[in-house]
Amino acid sequence: MFIAMNRFKVYKDATDEFEAVWANRDSHLGEMKGFVSFHLLRGPEHEDHVLYSSHTTWRSKADFEAWTTSEQFRKAHARAPSTKPLYAGHPQFEGFTSVQASSAGADAA
Repeated sequence: MFIAMNRFKVYKDATDEFEAVWANRDSHLGEMKGFVSFHLLRGPEHEDHVLYSSHTTWRSKADFEAWTTSEQFRKAHARAPSTKPLYAGHPQFEGFTSVQASSAGADAA
């Protein structure tokens, strides 16, 4: 299992527009081998921004890497630029390989 996260420092007055961009885009993730799930997470509010994270789960790091070089990736990221910046700086990417996992009901007899 591989988890790919991008963290965004979204300007406080742009949170609605930022969320709308994600809600209205065609991600093409479901077309990709190894894709498991996607979440857009809203985190803590700071003085000048709100922290967000996009979070995708993949069966393997190789499946994620195939996504980043795919036509589906290019289509998902080919949206028109906003008339104003929605977040500060570039998203911060973090990738994680699962070393342990559990889920609800996994220990139930």
